[in-house]
Amino acid sequence: MKHPSNREFFAYWDSKRAHARAPERSEIDPNAVRELLGDIFVLSCDHEVGFPFRVAGTRVSALLGRDLKDQSFSALFAAEDRREIVDIVTYVAEEMLPAIAGLTATAEDGSRAHLELLLLPFNHRAHAPISVTGLLAPFESGLTTLRDFKLTSWRYLHQPEKLVPRALRKLAIARGFMVYEGLR
Repeated sequence: MKHPSNREFFAYWDSKRAHARAPERSEIDPNAVRELLGDIFVLSCDHEVGFPFRVAGTRVSALLGRDLKDQSFSALFAAEDRREIVDIVTYVAEEMLPAIAGLTATAEDGSRAHLELLLLPFNHRAHAPISVTGLLAPFESGLTTLRDFKLTSWRYLHQPEKLVPRALRKLAIARGFMVYEGLR
């Protein structure tokens, strides 16, 4: 993690989960991360709608130039990156495995902006909708409205305790350079 806001939010999330894979949503106290709230969001895990925003901080909404409630998270991304971001958010939600991603976006003036995206799961509860939280942190200040987000890099922050069928399927279709730690 490069951005200090993401490191701070991850450390708070990690302290709340204790020895569980993820904390309960009710365990996250907004007052404890008050200075970060403008960059924090919560997504509903609804694949059909593209992971709509349940809540979005004021700085996230300002970066995108609109109120994001019920808007599709995956629609923020360029067409060629949508499937990959959907897979990442799905994996974070289903396997309760945090992820960090490097992003670029296009500003109104055509310039490139660089951001870091942190995605953190909540513990699943029976009869409750599944959701994930995250923080979108720009590296530049004074940015105007951004569009066409593109993934430049991403990784999961913890190793899964065991490889479940979804993880095995993901490994089978992985593209590019992969490091399999501990396998010989």
